[in-house]
Amino acid sequence: MTDARLPGDDGAAFIAAARSNDAAQLALITERYRHELQVHCYRMLANYEDAQDLTQETFLRAWNKRESFRGHAALRTWLYRIATNACLDFLDKRNDRIPVPAELPGTGSEVHYLQPYPDRMLPEDPQESAVARETIELAFIVAVQHLPPRQRAVFILRDVLGWPASKAADALELTVASVTSALQRARVTMREQLPGRRLDWRSPATHELSHDERGVVKSYMDAHERNDLDGLTALLRDDLRFAMLPDPGTLVVTAKDAVDGWVSGGLFQRGYDDWRCIPTTVNLMPAAVLYRRTPDDPEHRLFNIAVLHIVDGQISELTGFDATDKPWLSLPATL
Repeated sequence: MTDARLPGDDGAAFIAAARSNDAAQLALITERYRHELQVHCYRMLANYEDAQDLTQETFLRAWNKRESFRGHAALRTWLYRIATNACLDFLDKRNDRIPVPAELPGTGSEVHYLQPYPDRMLPEDPQESAVARETIELAFIVAVQHLPPRQRAVFILRDVLGWPASKAADALELTVASVTSALQRARVTMREQLPGRRLDWRSPATHELSHDERGVVKSYMDAHERNDLDGLTALLRDDLRFAMLPDPGTLVVTAKDAVDGWVSGGLFQRGYDDWRCIPTTVNLMPAAVLYRRTPDDPEHRLFNIAVLHIVDGQISELTGFDATDKPWLSLPATL
């Protein structure tokens, strides 16, 4: 992301609209940045609804501070600065927006407030979305949550958005030395949280599903619709990491523990044995939407969405979300 790709007259148009108190024109100018600012807030907060709220807060603050914009920096830079600090203010006030230890020893921590991000809300500009997959995938978003808020902001501004240290320091009202130190610590944490993952976030990464990913999603859905526990189990890596959000205490790190939990919860038994599924993507990741029909219901009703990270033809991470309270995913309520 570079300021060179900004429309040349955005800053001047914003200043002119601010001087005339033209709220409609200011809204029109800033609206074009909504999707990328919302993704930025989501990376900071890991929660789609919070990201929506903080994007609105960004626009409100931009209106209230409109006279302070002088065009010395690009309008995009100014808006990102406002959004970043709005997220930091939000995090300063919330003590429930940090990972918590998992209930079982050795399973790490849980991010109960994590929500999936609808692909339709990602930036449409190919240059904006070229690096989006690995920096919007759930594992990345969860890893970022393990950074203290200001380290998180530094890491995202520097390593994801590619800002120079001086620009990030100015946005966060820190010294360049402080930004450099925070970035070094953040990188160490990210390596610990994402072992074996590519850490060059600014290099282009494909965001198209592979043939393997599409095939595994189809097999996952088929296994559910056939009530095929063996077939489902065969799709899982032994070291599967599974969580069902926002329920606490569901994080497990082996396929056996996950399957044992599903069976004890009644999977493929009466009431949980009539499934229909549709494929989708969220966070630029393959996913399956599960619809369940209970014995006394004529329709299959939206149940949950399973987001899959697939490695070498098997599911290495499975994150389930209750889909019934997320209208912003635009999923049909029944099949």
